[in-house]
Amino acid sequence: MHYTSDTMTAFSSVTHICRDVNFGWLIRYIHANGASMFFICLFLHVGRGLYYGSYTYFETWNVGIILLFVVMATAFM
Repeated sequence: MHYTSDTMTAFSSVTHICRDVNFGWLIRYIHANGASMFFICLFLHVGRGLYYGSYTYFETWNVGIILLFVVMATAFM
């Protein structure tokens, strides 16, 4: 593996991946943009539920909102 999670060497290992590993820059940008696209799709899905009135199905709506918060919490870990 090329990445080290130590606080002293994490930044240098990311720059090493982007500069020295074959297509490392591509993997990093696909990962970052893929995560952003996932959240955009998630927010669009919630917006669609608001638009079509899916919040009237109380139990289903609550499970969806709980899952939204769980996904948002794990994104910051």
